[in-house]
Amino acid sequence: MTTMIELDHLTKRFGALVAVDDISMSVARGEVLGFLGPNGAGKSTTMKIVAGFLEPTSGSAMVCGHNVVAEPVAVKKRIGYLPEGAPTYGDMTPTSYLGFIAEIRGFDGAEKRRRVDAAVEKLGLERVLRQPIETLSKGYKRRVGFAQAILHDPEVLIMDEPTDGLDPNQKRQVRTLIRDMAAEKAIVISTHILEEVDAVCNRVVMIAGGRLLADGTPESLRARARDHNALLVRVARHQIEAARQKITSLDGMAAVETVTRRDGVILLRVPPGAQTRTAAIFAALGGENIEIEELVNEVGVLDDVFYDITAHIAHRENPYA
Repeated sequence: MTTMIELDHLTKRFGALVAVDDISMSVARGEVLGFLGPNGAGKSTTMKIVAGFLEPTSGSAMVCGHNVVAEPVAVKKRIGYLPEGAPTYGDMTPTSYLGFIAEIRGFDGAEKRRRVDAAVEKLGLERVLRQPIETLSKGYKRRVGFAQAILHDPEVLIMDEPTDGLDPNQKRQVRTLIRDMAAEKAIVISTHILEEVDAVCNRVVMIAGGRLLADGTPESLRARARDHNALLVRVARHQIEAARQKITSLDGMAAVETVTRRDGVILLRVPPGAQTRTAAIFAALGGENIEIEELVNEVGVLDDVFYDITAHIAHRENPYA
């Protein structure tokens, strides 16, 4: 795959504060990267450096083979950027604003109209084209910001919370758009919404304290969850304790615990790896006339992995990060 973004020992300091601490990573065409971290982790600072809005203190950032410091115009031509809040001109309408952006990007005449019309259609802005942007809902403002980011069909797309403020149907529309664009672009999405990762990302990077702590597919990171591949066993409520004792008596099953699901159902959680002992569990419970009503192989949750990886990093309030 073609490398589109290359960070090499990237560091950014604000006085004594290290916002980005020696990060090295690359993003290839076809990757949708979920960029995760707690508040103050350094996500926004990293993205601002890649987009050319901040200069690194040391190290380098390359976009499509161009250095963000030495060749800022070449980089900006190849990037679509949706920052947090998506600042626009409130007295403009979406039509006039997107036309203005198209002109800045070097389009005019029929090409300008074609670019604006395509962005409007992709983001479903037809209903609000002639309303002042300041009168629009948060969701529509976000979609106007998204439209300007893709208007020039960039090779690299960098977005901070792209579905913030959108209703469920709008989120679905935007996520479908991201998936449709993914094959031909490198896309970086900074988000606190972990369901966004499951919906559109094929790679995840987690940072905290300005440092890169984890990098892999969503599946590989879920596998790091403490309860990944545990078994959840449901039996009749009056037989729960007897079932727990029987399973616990099996070799390697000493850590069986009871958990309560959101619907109030009580289950037994058998330690990870227990799926290889399913036959033994059925036999042991069957010998006591305890019927298994439900058996589920538990899959790791990204929320738990995120907490385990980042919680030990001291929280730092950082307005730049």
